[in-house]
Amino acid sequence: MIDGLTVGSVMTTIVDVALVYYLIFRILLTIRGTRAAQMIVGIVLIGAAFFVAERLELTTVSWLLDNFISYFIILIIVVFQQDIRRALGRIGSGVLPFGRRQEATHTVDEVVAACAQLARARMGAIIVFEREAALEEFVDDATKIDASLTRQLLVSLFVPAKDNELHDGAVVINKQHRIELARALLPLSRATDLGPEFGTRHRAALGITEDTDAVVVVVSEERGEISLCFKGSIARDLEPVMLRRALVGLFAGGRADAMAEEAAAAAEVGKAIASIGDSVESASAEAS
Repeated sequence: MIDGLTVGSVMTTIVDVALVYYLIFRILLTIRGTRAAQMIVGIVLIGAAFFVAERLELTTVSWLLDNFISYFIILIIVVFQQDIRRALGRIGSGVLPFGRRQEATHTVDEVVAACAQLARARMGAIIVFEREAALEEFVDDATKIDASLTRQLLVSLFVPAKDNELHDGAVVINKQHRIELARALLPLSRATDLGPEFGTRHRAALGITEDTDAVVVVVSEERGEISLCFKGSIARDLEPVMLRRALVGLFAGGRADAMAEEAAAAAEVGKAIASIGDSVESASAEAS
């Protein structure tokens, strides 16, 4: 058998096995956490029972399971047609660049809409986007969510009600554009030149961007303003249109370096405006 092997046949076998492995991996990743995953477990159990019945020569049981499996495939297609359509869409969006950009744009739209609603209601929030660096070692005492990202869910996670234990902390959105964690505690910024207007929420948002390549959106509870933190810099008081433009640039094919420079420039402008305000207040105090 070894003598009959050629380089072409070996490469063909490797490609064949790799494609099957990738296909199975994508299918398992797509159905994870859905009703289809439970159905797969049921199919495996029925198949195992059919195999045991065949080995033990249980003719009636084998005939029953054989006919049941034949009609069971049709039943799966009818009952789970929406899940199958959604799974095929997710597979396509994960493979094609256009699909990934479309998914990233949808995520950005949901986050911007949630931030705008939170800012109007004066509810504080920290939303962390995971990028290349994993955030597990930087996040403490978080609650696992693993849910689809929607505006309604994001807003509900930050409602400051006494029965809502998840509102105090950050929400982490993973690389698959899903809400992975809530009530996450982030490391505080090590910067010593932050003004008194930066509270714990903004210092935590800056802290995680100093240690990782994460992008953080902060909504101020006191001022109702939206800020964007990236690479240790912060762009404050952004309108929803500006926030969307920045996030689309970061996650849908834009230049991250340009966004970092823009955030740093916005931070310098904010400091300059704050210093002007302090000078005006001190001058008014002296005149009075």
